[in-house]
Amino acid sequence: MSPNTTQRWLRRFHPCPDAPVQLLCLPHAGGSASFYFPFSQALSGSAEVVCVQYPGRQERHDEPGITELHTLADRITEAVAEGTDDRPLALFGHSMGAMLAFEIAGRLEDAGTTVATLFASGRRAPSHRCPPRNVHGFTDEQLVAELAALDGTNAELLSDPDVLRLILPAIRSDYEAVETYRYRPRPPLRCPVVALVGDRDPRVDLDEAAAWADHTARSFALQVFSGGHFYLSSRQAAVVGLMRQHLTASTLLGAG
Repeated sequence: MSPNTTQRWLRRFHPCPDAPVQLLCLPHAGGSASFYFPFSQALSGSAEVVCVQYPGRQERHDEPGITELHTLADRITEAVAEGTDDRPLALFGHSMGAMLAFEIAGRLEDAGTTVATLFASGRRAPSHRCPPRNVHGFTDEQLVAELAALDGTNAELLSDPDVLRLILPAIRSDYEAVETYRYRPRPPLRCPVVALVGDRDPRVDLDEAAAWADHTARSFALQVFSGGHFYLSSRQAAVVGLMRQHLTASTLLGAG
C-alpha cells in the first residue's frame, strides 16, 4: 500500500505526535471520518485521533464502496499498519465501526501488534448474530426512512435529492457489508474491551452489549448512556471523558 493510498484511508484532523497514545476511530454505516472531528478536537493532547475514511464518500466519492466487511477490515488493517507509529494504539468503533474495530484488533494482535483498548459502541457482540434484515435492498424511500428512525443523519440532508444521490450508494454498500457479515470464531482478544450503548438503542439491548465480555481475555467494562443509537452525539463530553480515563489507564499500565 503506497503512502498516497494510506493517506486516503486515514485522517488526522489534529496531529499530535507527542500524545502518549493513538486512537483509531471507525465510523458507522454511511458515516465518514469527519464524524469524529469533535472527538479528535476534544481529545487533542491526550491522544492522537486517527479517523478512518471509507471509500465511496466525501473526497472518496468516486471510489466504489466495499460490500464485504472482512475485506474492508483487511484494507484498513493494511493502512493502519503502515500509517501509524509504535505508540500504543486503541480502537473506537460505532455501530458498523465497532464490528470493524473488533476485526482489525484481531488482525493486529495476530500480526504481533499490541492493542491498548477496544471501545465498541452501539453494537451487539460479534458472536450475537443480528436478526436477518435486508436494508441494503430497500428502495431509496425506505432507506431514507431507516436513517431517519436512527436519528443519526441530518434531516435536511435526507430531504435534499442531490445530497441523497451522493450519499445513498455508500450507505447501501455499508449496510450490505453489515448484513452479510459472518463472525469467524477466534480466541478472545488480548486487550481490554469497553462496550458503550444507549439505553434506548432500538438495535442493541444491554445483554447483547454485555456479551462483548466474551471476546476479551482481559478486563471488560459496560457503560450505558442516556439516548438512542446515536447517543454519542448528545453525550460527547461524557464519552470523551470515559475514553480519556481508559486511555490514560492503559498507557500507565502498559498497553495490552
